[in-house]
Amino acid sequence: MQNLMLLVQDPAAWVALVTLVVMEIVLGIDNLIFISILTNKLPPENREKARKIGIGLALVMRLGLLGTVAWIVQLTTPVFELFGQGFSWKDIILIAGGLFLVWKATKEIHHSVDPVDHKEDMVSGKVATSFASAIGQILLLDLVFSIDSIITAVGMTPHVPIMVIAVIAAVTVMLVAATPLANFIERNPTIVMLALAFLLMIGTTLIAEGMGFHVPKGYVYAAMAFSALVEVLNMFSRNARKRSQGGSGTDTVH
Repeated sequence: MQNLMLLVQDPAAWVALVTLVVMEIVLGIDNLIFISILTNKLPPENREKARKIGIGLALVMRLGLLGTVAWIVQLTTPVFELFGQGFSWKDIILIAGGLFLVWKATKEIHHSVDPVDHKEDMVSGKVATSFASAIGQILLLDLVFSIDSIITAVGMTPHVPIMVIAVIAAVTVMLVAATPLANFIERNPTIVMLALAFLLMIGTTLIAEGMGFHVPKGYVYAAMAFSALVEVLNMFSRNARKRSQGGSGTDTVH
């Protein structure tokens, strides 16, 4: 209790908390995009439940991992060497998660580009996904993103209470934003392809990180933000053309 009061009175602790909350929210974008795309393939009545379960599992997993910080830190210790490059359990997990994301995004892009090859898997124009399969895939990516997030947090502050508050705040934001984001993606088909491209890039980045090639996340998120801005401008342009065509049609009738 005394240590907690000292943290509350420490300005550096507040700065670390704000920085960590922002970082956790940004890192959570990857997870949120994946959850949104995956749950949109479920029947409408199951989507909200799957999102809540997926994000709830992310919270439980991250809080559980915070209780084993000493063990998490040890995951960065190399366990074997290949071609002169040391690989730790963290590297192995990042590579496995990256390969899964690349495979999943490529598969979904293929379904979107050439749905004729998958008629037997289609339900109302969407590739069918079972509830259990969706939760399992969300859980797998939760593990990858959680370990990466916790290791990053440990590098920023040694205080577990600050990490706990940051994780809870970030997951709360994810919970609030999940349904609006999923609905937005559902209403705009072109956004789906953009989001899948994001997942492909994130998966490639995870593989590179696991192989020992550091990719500054600022570059990745800047590229994502720029692409999203271009798509937003395209949406405004399409809506403006539709309004213009509608107005022209009305004028012709009169």
